[in-house]
Amino acid sequence: MKFSEMPYQRVDLKEVEERFADIIERQKQAKSGEEQFAIHQEYYRLMGEIETYGTLAMIRHDIDTTDAFYEKEREYYDEVIPVLEKYQVAYKKVLFESPHRAYMEEKIGPVTFKSMELSFKAFDEKLIPLMQEENALVTRYGKLIATAKIPFEGGVYNISLLRRFLTASDRDTRRRAWKALSDYFLSVTDEIDEIYDKMVKNRTRQARMLGYDNYVELGYYRMNRNSYGREEVENFRRQVKEYFVPFATRIHEERRKRIGVEKLSYIDNEVYFKEGNPDPIGTPEEILAAGQKMYSELSPETKEFFDFMQENELFDVLGRKTKRQGGYMTYMPLYKAPFIFANFNGTSSDVDVITHECGHAFQGYLMRDEEIREFADITMETAEIHSMSMEYFTYGWMGDFFGERSGDYLKMHLEDSAAFVPYGCMVDEFQHIMYENPELTPKERKEVWKKLEGKYRPHMDYEGDPFFGEGGWWQRQAHIFNHPFYYIDYCLATVCAMQYKMKMDENYEKAWESYLKLCRLSARKFYVPMLEEVGLKSPFADGCIREIVEHFSEK
Repeated sequence: MKFSEMPYQRVDLKEVEERFADIIERQKQAKSGEEQFAIHQEYYRLMGEIETYGTLAMIRHDIDTTDAFYEKEREYYDEVIPVLEKYQVAYKKVLFESPHRAYMEEKIGPVTFKSMELSFKAFDEKLIPLMQEENALVTRYGKLIATAKIPFEGGVYNISLLRRFLTASDRDTRRRAWKALSDYFLSVTDEIDEIYDKMVKNRTRQARMLGYDNYVELGYYRMNRNSYGREEVENFRRQVKEYFVPFATRIHEERRKRIGVEKLSYIDNEVYFKEGNPDPIGTPEEILAAGQKMYSELSPETKEFFDFMQENELFDVLGRKTKRQGGYMTYMPLYKAPFIFANFNGTSSDVDVITHECGHAFQGYLMRDEEIREFADITMETAEIHSMSMEYFTYGWMGDFFGERSGDYLKMHLEDSAAFVPYGCMVDEFQHIMYENPELTPKERKEVWKKLEGKYRPHMDYEGDPFFGEGGWWQRQAHIFNHPFYYIDYCLATVCAMQYKMKMDENYEKAWESYLKLCRLSARKFYVPMLEEVGLKSPFADGCIREIVEHFSEK
């Protein structure tokens, strides 16, 4: 079904409560594992409806954050989602404590039951008012950023549409664009500080109501960290500081020479060539057509996937002034349909959507007919491998997007991927400090960010900018507000994707076979055993990061 034709109806909380009460009671009375699984399939159908209608409301709100109807629907789900979680947790507890658990664990997998255990640690009915308040704060931040109106060169832009000026080939243009962005954030930084302060204190109260010292432990449970914890993440960050930071510093020095400046400035961030970064050729429609050609040639599976997406209007990628910033892939179970949301702005990031977000969507499409829906419920450090690896698997088609500058794009992409890892770890360490010290003032939070910049991004010079130079950069990073502790997943996945690049340099076909296997394994196995099964090394393992840095240092 085409996206424009998909009907929306508000999830009726009373009806949902009645349906949950019914299946919970029948699960308690089930006489066998087989009967229990049959009832569990009714749970799949119920959750499919809830997730589809909630997702439709979210997408349509994000497409136009000023749409009054879907703004009201988004506010409704901010209130309702924590209540729905109460019913889900109650249902899962029946399965978890069932006399037929052995059968169900064999049927829907041990990973599923571990995830249930974590969900019990992450929720209590008494948290619902705080969770509703938290959702409202997330929505408030998102709308503030989405509706930014930034005057520049006679036009008015949101943050997404301003990007092409922030990375322009002309340095004076970049400087003026960054000044415009800084002025905007200076005008809203007090409000953002207020939102984040309320978020940190809200999440801290939730954690303490559950008996935790701070939000870090609760945040890990909510991210469904089912096979690793803080020690592993800290060891990963330690290795990044030891190996990736010096590697990235060398990359930035080479970039400095290439763009011909005496000293890198923050206005040179993400600029890789003196003549400017390579931009994609053609209109958005032509970029999508090039994507369709690419995926038709990559494999039979990717051809089927992309044709499905195009035929059913499952891309909304044009940047608009009232559209939410950023991009994502989501999924609508009733229609077995992934959906890709993005903001094309005429830069190389438009092509990144066709590779990165399509990596997510392709994996979702592969799992669309899976009977055991828990097997599709992947954790984010796994999900991001699918997307980031697809960026490398599509290297051979970049000529269709960038023409004569395809080589420049590949160089930029590889360098940008490597330089990202320290930044991603900085975001993660910042969040740990924030939630371990919830009483920090807004000024102290910005001071923490400034100190971390010195550890992870020593090349950054803000030239005394009154916003960015005072530790404000993090206020641009939506994940810090919306998804605490998500950002490290990008770093872990980057390390795995770079391993796939090493594999495809050696044997592309075997690397692709491994990638397909990874996509189909989905959530059947825990993280590290899953990586081992497809021939990848754990990013946590000592030596893994050093080996990758050594390999790419030779390129």
